[in-house]
Amino acid sequence: MWIYQHIDWTNFQWDYSRLASKLSDIRYKQGVLLGKMQSLGFDVRQEATLNTLTNDVVKSSLIEGENLDTQEVRSSIARRLGIETGGLVPSSRDVDGIVEIMLDATQNFTQPLTQERLFDWHACIFPTGRSGMHRITVADWRDDKNGAMQVISGAIGHENIHFQAPSADIVQAEMDSFLKWIEDDIQIDLVLKAGIAHLWFITIHPFDDGNGRIARTITDMVLARAENMSDRFYSLSTQIEIDKKEYYLQLESQQKSNSDITNWLSWFLDSVSQSIDSADVLLSQIFYRTKVWDIVNQHIINERQKLIITRMLENNFEGFMNTSKYAKLAKCSNDSALRDIQSLKNSGIFIQNEGRGRSTSYRLLDNC
Repeated sequence: MWIYQHIDWTNFQWDYSRLASKLSDIRYKQGVLLGKMQSLGFDVRQEATLNTLTNDVVKSSLIEGENLDTQEVRSSIARRLGIETGGLVPSSRDVDGIVEIMLDATQNFTQPLTQERLFDWHACIFPTGRSGMHRITVADWRDDKNGAMQVISGAIGHENIHFQAPSADIVQAEMDSFLKWIEDDIQIDLVLKAGIAHLWFITIHPFDDGNGRIARTITDMVLARAENMSDRFYSLSTQIEIDKKEYYLQLESQQKSNSDITNWLSWFLDSVSQSIDSADVLLSQIFYRTKVWDIVNQHIINERQKLIITRMLENNFEGFMNTSKYAKLAKCSNDSALRDIQSLKNSGIFIQNEGRGRSTSYRLLDNC
């Protein structure tokens, strides 16, 4: 039996004694992190929020196998939040759509979650009415006209069914119950509520596609309510993407079980805790980026140079900069790249590494 086939489906139960210390630890970590952020300058908090939301959008899509361009996501978020930052690039409609729903969820976290709002989110994710090459129902619940909604893996004829969602004809009633519950002022810690909401929504699986991304968006909205602030300083989706295999195993195990969701909530709380721990690393990176831009902004640089500095400050940038790499990334000639590099070197923004000739390379300024 699937979890929703049990008579006590949605009458969720858990062993609080197994969760209490984890929940208390999370609340303590949240307080320390938020206190630390409140003591920092406005620009640093903005940068932290920008980086966290960028990671959330990119990693939530990556969990579903969609690799979004980090710079496009960052630029889209910065423009919508009115954050001035270097190296902004144009963003695609697909990127803008997923950014819109994340910002709506986290910046407007006090607004009620309604059916209309979910439909708007879904339309933002699939602006063309298609998922890849396939036309899907957008801004409405699935109809199962092509068969039961299933999560499967394996070759054709040897499929492994990990989960089969409730029949489409009960989705409306299921979602009515879910939306009523999520807005009810019930006596439950909102961090726990975020974990329950995630499992509940993704089990109903109300849409043809995009259920995972919307489930994680709802989770972020409830976590923002738990902290009563729109600024985001840690990314749960980043942690889930790191532990993606276990994430799916935990979901599958719970969806094949009953309404005792202790194991799921225990794993969820561990993930939230680990994502908060990772925020300290992010803060160190943000401090460095902020200092770099403070120094860069004291000089006159061109758009190519802004783009390159931005790329070098990304977490996934590997190695050092050289003339050919600069020319490729900035889409310019080697001569222009060399002039730009020499200008950055003379300004103290680039530091030349040891090595000459073809081995000549540069890094951004140290200990700033």
